[in-house]
Amino acid sequence: MTPTTSTASDTTADSAVASAPGTAVPAGTPRRRRTGRWIDEWTPEDPAFWEGGGRRVARRNLVWSIFAEHLGFSVWLIWSVSAAMLGSQFGYSPQQLFFLVAAPNLVGALIRVPYTFAVPVFGGRNWTVVSALLLLVPTLLFVVAVQDTSTPYWVMVVIAATAGLGGGNFASSMANINAFYPADKKGAALGLNAAGGNIGVAVIQLFLPVMVGAAGIFGLVQASEGGIHLERAGWVYVGLALVAAAAAYLFMDNLGTASGSTRETAAVVRRRQTWVMSLLYIGTFGSFIGYSAAMPLLIKMHFSLVDATSGAVVGGINFAFFAFLGALVGSITRPFGGWLSDRLGGARVTVGAFVGLVLSTAGVLWTLNQLTPIAAASDPAAAAAANREWFPVFLGCFLLVFAATGIGNGSTYRMIPTIWRFEATERLADGGAPDPTAPAWREAVLRATKESSAAVGIIGAVGALGGFLIPMMFGAPWVEDPLSSVRTAFALFIGYYVACGALTWAVYLRRGSRLAAAGA
Repeated sequence: MTPTTSTASDTTADSAVASAPGTAVPAGTPRRRRTGRWIDEWTPEDPAFWEGGGRRVARRNLVWSIFAEHLGFSVWLIWSVSAAMLGSQFGYSPQQLFFLVAAPNLVGALIRVPYTFAVPVFGGRNWTVVSALLLLVPTLLFVVAVQDTSTPYWVMVVIAATAGLGGGNFASSMANINAFYPADKKGAALGLNAAGGNIGVAVIQLFLPVMVGAAGIFGLVQASEGGIHLERAGWVYVGLALVAAAAAYLFMDNLGTASGSTRETAAVVRRRQTWVMSLLYIGTFGSFIGYSAAMPLLIKMHFSLVDATSGAVVGGINFAFFAFLGALVGSITRPFGGWLSDRLGGARVTVGAFVGLVLSTAGVLWTLNQLTPIAAASDPAAAAAANREWFPVFLGCFLLVFAATGIGNGSTYRMIPTIWRFEATERLADGGAPDPTAPAWREAVLRATKESSAAVGIIGAVGALGGFLIPMMFGAPWVEDPLSSVRTAFALFIGYYVACGALTWAVYLRRGSRLAAAGA
């Protein structure tokens, strides 16, 4: 059978890999001719194809995917730092504020499922354009809401919930990039893609106070004479969302090989491994996004005495400013987790991450046990001053928590394509050496890639529910003392991390386990 070179049905030369060696397909293979930037033959597992042009195309798509996903995360978490500034102006209670930052996380988790299904149906590039434009909804509503202190609380919650649209970008972006890379490079590629998105949390928490003229509240610079203008941050992200949509339209590609029906995508819901990995991802990513959302409020309430009128901190710098460090550490350690997993195996690294989470979370809990509830103290100023002495220890332990979540995020996502590939091909090997050139083998690998891309989105959706549960537990309405509810929450989290570490070992590392042979 004479091979023929594949043709990308894209009229833009830069997006096609037609001239790349290794893109051969059997003669007579039907071509799908579509408008837009579609590539219908994509074989990244072929070294000649990869080195001959595939790597360049994959890298270009990865760069712009990171940019769009980064903006999505920033919009998703814009309320995490804004809520810390709303209390004095809008008169919200601690429980109301924690629910305000939790609402976007719930929507962001649920919406990841349809966002995952959108990639095989519409194409990764096309959906990146759409998802970037959808960010205009929460950003424009944010501009309106924060300028009117008479806005009813329930309306504010609904508006905050629309920021969850930014959380959906992660699922579609990861599902899309998973299809571009070969198996031995997925860990690093997915880690970079996720880290670039995750770091959007740190960026919004670091720069929003500066953008809105609130840096004076944090004791960093002289307070803005014009007061706080939270709407400025909304306008900035309106502009950036338009830039991301334009960049995706001009520079990204759709993969025809990643297409599939919604029924095929939904099939992964029936897979046992989808739910095992979801439980692990609640512990890693759920912790990352939940702690990121709650950390500004957590620090402000337990380490700062705030003037009810001006919102300024009494007695020095507002330590809530340093909340961005947690998201930053969790983001930059994520690709390290993927890189380490490519070399040691994702399951081993994941177990290590959960051990780290247990130890570092225990350190956070120990620090919290040394604090005095400021609101209930007879001398709030003295209580705040005493608590501030413990802040460096608290922050150090919490940064270790974030580092462990980042490594665990990278390692768990490295496990997913490995597990799906193993289950798709183990019967083909039949006890002997596999034949990667066999048509059945190639078909199995393609099916595993499609299913693992879908699994990435569904697992990400379930894992993101931790972003809703953590702030809700911190601000539990049935506990009168906020500090007591936070201590109880951390004790429960430690128990969950222990269970996740044991589950990872039992399913993927234990001698005699079928999946231990997968090298996940």
